[in-house]
Amino acid sequence: MKPFPSVSGIRAFIGLGANLGEREAALRGALSMLAKRPDVRMVAYSGLYETEPVGYREQPRFLNAVACVETTLEPEPLLDVLLAIERAFGRQRIVRWGPRTLDLDLLLYGERRVQSERLTVPHPRLFERAFVLVPLMELQTWLPASVLPSVRRALAATGTDGVAMRKGAGWANIG
Repeated sequence: MKPFPSVSGIRAFIGLGANLGEREAALRGALSMLAKRPDVRMVAYSGLYETEPVGYREQPRFLNAVACVETTLEPEPLLDVLLAIERAFGRQRIVRWGPRTLDLDLLLYGERRVQSERLTVPHPRLFERAFVLVPLMELQTWLPASVLPSVRRALAATGTDGVAMRKGAGWANIG
């Protein structure tokens, strides 16, 4: 995939998922909304993966992807942007790890660690979930060098069971 134009800012990685409604359209729409913001620039995004639910298992399969962006926003304002995009796609938080029209998680924010009441970065379950690790490895060129070995080790430990590529990079056709 040819990278999008770079801008100054910090590189962040966002996990995308959906298992209700028009899943692919929701993920494409979320990427498009992010790419249109003046304070966020798309760098790259992974292929699209169909995955088994984790946690609450009695629900439809998910579509997942990971996006790499550059942003001038600090972590919590970026989280606010992600939550607003989720709401725009009808996200309701009823059951923890339950079905959702759109889920956007701030996985990494440069090499920074963030711990607040609202946000933990790196994402607390990042290194446990193949549905995030597999697409994240697609974007390894853009990962901080200090994080890449941890992602590789975690993926080796979790394996790729339940994660199947559906469409390669370029599926969202944005940029």
